[in-house]
Amino acid sequence: MSTPEFWISIGSTYSYLTVSRLPEIERSTGFEFEWRPFSVREIMVEMDNIPFAKKPVKAAYMWRDIERRAKMYGLKPLLPAPYPLQEFDLANRIAVVAREEGWCRDYIAETYRRWFEEGDAAGGKTNLSATLEHLGKDLTRTLEKANSTQTEAAYKAATQAARDRGIFGAPSFCIDTELFWGDDRLEDALAWLDGSAVIPSR
Repeated sequence: MSTPEFWISIGSTYSYLTVSRLPEIERSTGFEFEWRPFSVREIMVEMDNIPFAKKPVKAAYMWRDIERRAKMYGLKPLLPAPYPLQEFDLANRIAVVAREEGWCRDYIAETYRRWFEEGDAAGGKTNLSATLEHLGKDLTRTLEKANSTQTEAAYKAATQAARDRGIFGAPSFCIDTELFWGDDRLEDALAWLDGSAVIPSR
């Protein structure tokens, strides 16, 4: 079995629930996911999938749904969080840099915590400064690398890799050829991973 993958796009609201839980799940179960940042926005635009920001009734439901699920998980976000992100791509390009350098999980978890629990939008100056300082990373060097042509190419390649796997939303989990979409499918992905899922094969 190949390494399970967690496809994450900073800007996905429901991903807060997964990002806040997955590191502890990995520690307790021994399963380690490969965290794969990509641009879900680019894929959604291609699919003519209009985000929650332009659907106020659906957006209201989303925030209430996240609030309910967060309480169930023992999380305490300040909702609604700033949305949509103004620096969506920058936040994700930094995640690409972090993945390359081995601190992707910590960066994503901390930037989401500050976004949802302190109200500092991911990718914004306040969030980035505090998150990178917390992780002991140099802000100037990180921004230079995140804005480089090499990182932009890697970001595009990651998004293409997501397309190739049939990914259309975040969070998503890939277990070999099986795709599970949404925070509420994390447990299904884990069950498939440990062999306890009772799901008919194709």
